[in-house]
Amino acid sequence: MTPPTHGADSSAPENVPLVDYLVLEPTPHLVANRCRNCGARFFDRRNACAKCFATEFDSADIATEGTVRTFSIVMVAAPGIDVPFVPAVVDCDGTSVRANLVNIEPTSDRIKPGLKVRLTTFPIGADTSGAVGVGFGFEPIGA
Repeated sequence: MTPPTHGADSSAPENVPLVDYLVLEPTPHLVANRCRNCGARFFDRRNACAKCFATEFDSADIATEGTVRTFSIVMVAAPGIDVPFVPAVVDCDGTSVRANLVNIEPTSDRIKPGLKVRLTTFPIGADTSGAVGVGFGFEPIGA
């Protein structure tokens, strides 16, 4: 018996986003929960809004380009963690996104608040069935 197929090429490995708010198709972007009352945005599940205490939410696509607001260059980490790396807070059209900066030299000569960046995705590993975990970060625009 032939197994059912899901999509055009069932032999292609499945891509699995690292977090549930990363959407990979049709183009990668982030989606936040938005309070219907005040518009506050949250990436995690909420029973109530932390700003106004309302309990109704919908979803909002987050801009894929933004500006670095603050960052740190991490030079020492636990064993097995590659250093240096650059965690940052990126303002994506009014929504703060916490993510690592990638595809940039991790020095304060290259990274400054106000740096224009865009969302990017990358493989983080595969399981024994070939499913590929996909993470996200932000890379400089035009650098």
